[in-house]
Amino acid sequence: QVQLVESGGGLVQAGGSLRLSCAASGILYATNTMGWYRQAPGKERELVASIKPSSTDYADSVKGRFAISSRSLDNAVYLEMNNLIPEDTAVYTCVAQLTDNWYEGLPFDDYDYRGQGTQVTVSS
Repeated sequence: QVQLVESGGGLVQAGGSLRLSCAASGILYATNTMGWYRQAPGKERELVASIKPSSTDYADSVKGRFAISSRSLDNAVYLEMNNLIPEDTAVYTCVAQLTDNWYEGLPFDDYDYRGQGTQVTVSS
């Protein structure tokens, strides 16, 4: 059974850093595109970062501040978030999709696998 389990969310002051982790069981990083979505109250869900074995991509809103990485040894994906601002406050959710079936703009609800989400709150 496939599971994506996020951890690492919490409360941080503006300018601070957090590292989110997504432990993926039952799937292989090498054949999946994995990413992090976020959704703030009253706002559209946004794909902030994605990673394939050969490339990464970021939303303009987080470029230069966030970094996505993975470790094939334990099929984990990480999101390092630096210089956090209050606008980064959201629920962050890990997603995975077989790379052969992934395309830019794939809707959140169409991802094969989605985690439960972890709350990130940035205070000013």
